[in-house]
Amino acid sequence: MEPSNLFVCLMGMGTVFACLICIILLCMLMSFLCQKVQPTHTPPAPTPSTPSASSSIPNHQEFVAAVSCAIAEDLGEEVSGIRIVSIKKL
Repeated sequence: MEPSNLFVCLMGMGTVFACLICIILLCMLMSFLCQKVQPTHTPPAPTPSTPSASSSIPNHQEFVAAVSCAIAEDLGEEVSGIRIVSIKKL
């Protein structure tokens, strides 16, 4: 006696959804545990100083030219049509 096609499909979909629910529960548990493990006190972030762009980047003009070329290539435009206003170090 063979199982019906409907039974096989329902068992397959039921198994998939049961496994997906288990994965969601495991992710929620791991998120909860990671929040408990992290220290509650975080030191204050240092205030960034704002040096001029030319002093923080060696060969500033060459860097601007390379960035301009990369942006022009990605956008499919000419380099002369791109104007870079400012570059900030992140």
